[in-house]
Amino acid sequence: MKHKFFLSLLLALVALCLLAQVPVTRNSTKPKAKPKTEQTAKPAPAKKKTNEPAKKKTNEPAKPSAAKRTNSSGATSSAANAKLTLNNLTANMVYVSGGTFTMGATSEQGSDAYNDEKPVHSVTLSSFYICKYEVTQALWNAVMGSNPSNWKGDDLPVETVSRDDCQTFIRKLNALTGKNFRLPTEAEWEFAARGGNNSRGYKYAGSNNIETVAWYQGNSGNKTHVVGTKSPNELGLYDMSGNVWEWCQDRYGSYSGASQTNPTGASSGSNRVLRGGCCGRSAWYCRSSLRIIGTPDGRNDGFGLRLVLSQL
Repeated sequence: MKHKFFLSLLLALVALCLLAQVPVTRNSTKPKAKPKTEQTAKPAPAKKKTNEPAKKKTNEPAKPSAAKRTNSSGATSSAANAKLTLNNLTANMVYVSGGTFTMGATSEQGSDAYNDEKPVHSVTLSSFYICKYEVTQALWNAVMGSNPSNWKGDDLPVETVSRDDCQTFIRKLNALTGKNFRLPTEAEWEFAARGGNNSRGYKYAGSNNIETVAWYQGNSGNKTHVVGTKSPNELGLYDMSGNVWEWCQDRYGSYSGASQTNPTGASSGSNRVLRGGCCGRSAWYCRSSLRIIGTPDGRNDGFGLRLVLSQL
């Protein structure tokens, strides 16, 4: 019995060893993937409320570069300067009280007087305003956007302008200011140059010594100078003698010996009058009664202008 038991036990052990050596084969079939289940997207967290206003979309262009901003600032500055120049114009208008004076070759003009300054005659004028300075290049440029002058400088008188140019300038100036600027009549110009009702009877505008009141051939170097740098006349007007010739409103014509009130020159003819002399002419041309002829479209570097208002 014992032998049978040990034999059965041995056979069982052998069977177990054989089973241990047999390779285990795995199922090569891949398990089916589980079907994906739809996931509901989680809502985005709500934005925190703030007190800042929502930014509006606009069609504004992007901010300019630094260079462009500089140019824009320069343009603004230029516009501001132009506005200031126009404002200063009204501030520089001098009131000339109306009165009666003797126009033409009066005694202080002496033997220098030319034939078209005669005969002397009595003229009565209404009150008006006249600018204490000749029109500067800064003012001309502010209105016209250009500068025709030969000698450049903001505070130099504008020159190389015809009477037609002056009329265009005045129309644009009046549109900008709402005023009624104009050229002076020849009688208004001479009355103002002589000092109006305050006249002391000088040969030149403000003195018998031309050096003190005028830029002329003898002291100018044959070029214009900054307005208002010589002494003014009795009304506080500068450069009525010398610097640049000044266009007048009138047609050129011969004088009459008859008394006149607010004369406006000859009734016909195309030539116009200039007054005051200039930096390139001798003292003879700078006398208060001297007059020269110019065509309406005539220009040279001695022709400029001064403005008048009948009322502010």
